[in-house]
Amino acid sequence: MILKTACHNLIKSTLLCTLKIDFNLNEASLTTHIFMILEIEGLDKTFPQADHDKIEVLKNLNLQVTEGETVAVVGQSGSGKSTLLSLLAGLDRQSSGSLRLRGQEISAMSEAKLTQFRAENIGIIFQQFYLMPHLTALENVSLPLEMFGHKDSQQRAKEALMQVGLAEREKHFPHQLSGGESQRVAIARAIVIRPSILLADEPTGNLDNATGLQVSNLLFDLVQTTGMTLLLVTHNTELAQRCSRQLTLHSGTFQ
Repeated sequence: MILKTACHNLIKSTLLCTLKIDFNLNEASLTTHIFMILEIEGLDKTFPQADHDKIEVLKNLNLQVTEGETVAVVGQSGSGKSTLLSLLAGLDRQSSGSLRLRGQEISAMSEAKLTQFRAENIGIIFQQFYLMPHLTALENVSLPLEMFGHKDSQQRAKEALMQVGLAEREKHFPHQLSGGESQRVAIARAIVIRPSILLADEPTGNLDNATGLQVSNLLFDLVQTTGMTLLLVTHNTELAQRCSRQLTLHSGTFQ
């Protein structure tokens, strides 16, 4: 009887210890899963003028974006939205402050390293589409992969076009596509690299209301399905409200 009780207590203790370890591991897993994909601290951007004066476009911006979050930056023309997006995409350099993507300081990278980093981590959707007119939809989508020698570029491009519902239009040239179709090709080109963050500049700005709604529905469905982080800039408050967080940029500062 004493031996039976001792065995029972030993088994109970072992189970409790195992449960405690599992709980602690799960708790640690939940804690470390929250990953800060974008960190901006004290970001400034100024442009020099001929009279030695400077125009301050962005002033002491601070922002943190977690992995999988959707963030909208809203502001009128001239508020600094496009400048901010250019900095986030690594297309321009800040005047001062820190901009880290996936823990890496963008401004510290050489042009060659930044180009490679952008090609692997940042998908960009432009308002003007910027499709190559002499390339088919499939060729436009595969271009970011082919530039860096991906052997499966054609297959991944086909999959991306399928994701945006344009598999049957892969051989069409941009002039044969509608505005909505052109933007969907642009979205496919942005997601084909499987980016860590998707940057969108007025993604529905050149579309009519009905087509714009279709494109925005597609965009948010893709983000939800893939778990990508989305940061878009827009003056469209309805589009911004679809994001989990909205920020207003006014005269170069967040309000």
